[in-house]
This record gives sequence, structure tokens and C-alpha cells, in this order.
Amino acid sequence: MIVWILLAILVVLGVIALAFLLMYNSFVVLGARIDNAWAQIDVQTKRRHDLVPNLVETVKGYAKHEKGVFKQVTEARAKTTKAETPKEKAEAENMLSSALKSLFAVAEDYPDLKASKNFQMLQEELSSIENKIAYARQFYNDAVMKWNQKTKLFPTKIVAAMLGFKEKEYFEAEEEERKAVNVNF
Repeated sequence: MIVWILLAILVVLGVIALAFLLMYNSFVVLGARIDNAWAQIDVQTKRRHDLVPNLVETVKGYAKHEKGVFKQVTEARAKTTKAETPKEKAEAENMLSSALKSLFAVAEDYPDLKASKNFQMLQEELSSIENKIAYARQFYNDAVMKWNQKTKLFPTKIVAAMLGFKEKEYFEAEEEERKAVNVNF
């Protein structure tokens, strides 16, 4: 009789240990997914950052007296490289997007610039990168949503609390960024 009780206790403890292990592993997988998604945002924003100087130089060739706009774009780009958290990164990226809108507004006043093959190529590349950034942000936020759900739902909430897993920040756009951007050349 005692053997059966001990065996039952061992089976229950084994099931609990297995459940704990599976929940822990699900957090590890989601954490890796979030890290990967964040890295993808970094890759795409780096591509955009690398494109910005070429875009600025192209516009400078046509609009030499627009120094304020060029300075704004350059400063915004510099801030994006210093951002670390999702919130800081989102704010810096939103600032860069706003500065680029100003740059494109300047380009509207220069028909020769709009007709330039180099400018058109840069504009198309920027549009492609912006789409990839939007997708990377969505992928990151989806992974964060799943993580945050696990930290709130039973029984994974217990495992999260035991291991110190906390909710993660979403990559959120500023109110201005939520408006549709119209970039026509």
C-alpha cells in the first residue's frame, strides 16, 4: 500500500516537473522569438539609416538653401543609433520619419529633383524599407503579445513569477506616425 502511495506521489511530482519544464521552455522559445524580431527591426532600420545620407546628399544637390531640414534629418538619424529600449527606439524612429517627411516636402518644390533617376531609386528603396520595418514591428509586437499573455495566464503566470519573467514593451508608433504617410514625387 505504501509503495503505491509513494509511486503515485512520484508520478504526480513527475507530471508537475514536466509541466514546469514545458512552460519554461515555451518562455525560452518566445524570448528567442522576441530577440529575433528585435534584431530584424534593427536590420531594417540600419538599412534606412544607411540610405538617409544618400537621400540627403541627392536633395542637397538641388536644394542647397534648405540647411535646416538637412540638419533635422541628420540629428534624428543620430538619435536612432543611441536608442536602446523599444520605447526609445520607437521615439527616435518616429522622429526620423518626421524629418524625412520634411525632406520629401522640400523635394516637392524641385521638379528636376523629382525627375532624377537617383532620387527615384532612393525613394523606391526607402519605400521598400519602410514596408519591411512595418512588418518587423508587427512581428515583434506579435511575439511580445504572446509573451505578455503567458505572463498573465494561469498556470504559466506562476512559472513567470517564479523565474522573474516580466511583461515586455511593445514597439509603438507616436500619434503622428499613426496617420497615413503620403510620399508622392
